[in-house]
Amino acid sequence: MSALPHPFQRWWPAAAFAASAAMLAAAHAFQSFGGFAPCTLCLRQREVYWAALAVAAAVGAALVVTPARRLAPWIGAGLALLFLYGAGLAAYHAGAEWKWWPGPQACSGGGGKASLASLQALMHGAKVVAPRCDEAAWRMLGLSMAGWNVLASLVFAGFSGVAAVKALARD
Repeated sequence: MSALPHPFQRWWPAAAFAASAAMLAAAHAFQSFGGFAPCTLCLRQREVYWAALAVAAAVGAALVVTPARRLAPWIGAGLALLFLYGAGLAAYHAGAEWKWWPGPQACSGGGGKASLASLQALMHGAKVVAPRCDEAAWRMLGLSMAGWNVLASLVFAGFSGVAAVKALARD
């Protein structure tokens, strides 16, 4: 019995691409429309999704030339490791927000929301203060954006790992 339906296993790199694009779009929407400026750790978490986009796009191009059967386990394993790294980074960020451990020194500024007024103040020589990594700017059901990212990254890593194992089992 398969944990993932066969078409999903076959198309997991495309699904990982779409999931990563959706996560980046959500982060951009919070920033652009919600006015939540990203802290240093927020930006680092986005890098994981950019990397997953690149891996998935490269895989899509490679699959045109190389049979997917040989690449599938490596694709799944690589994406699983990438998403696990993202989950760890997001967990570190969430822990800093909950004051379980200190955040990085680069996040010792104050601030929060970016606005047109703050940009105008910057243009007139005002000091810009970066958002803090140890303060959640938004929470839903008790979890910050970093906390939700932990859960999403673990789900994506799980799907990637199962796809890799199932691809190995087919060989």
